[in-house]
Amino acid sequence: MKRLTKLISAAIMAAGAAASMGALAQAMADGEVRKVDKDNKKITIKHGEIKSLDMPPMTMVFQVSDAAFLDKIKPGDKVQFNVVKDGSKLTVTELKPVK
Repeated sequence: MKRLTKLISAAIMAAGAAASMGALAQAMADGEVRKVDKDNKKITIKHGEIKSLDMPPMTMVFQVSDAAFLDKIKPGDKVQFNVVKDGSKLTVTELKPVK
């Protein structure tokens, strides 16, 4: 019985984690790439509201967590992205071109 309880608890926790990940995917911001700086792992994006950071629309420079993101995009591309705030630094952690 204890083993069954542990299995059910694990399944519930996994379902909760999947639901949280789905919520994060829905929270992606929309934007347009203005500049790509591969040497410094930075991207300039003109973006709409970033609700997760309570940030209004603007154009700004972000660090990227993975330089490979910058190989898939160019200025003028429409993108969806997630960004996290680490102290005073904003870092793009996920970046997807929109077609």
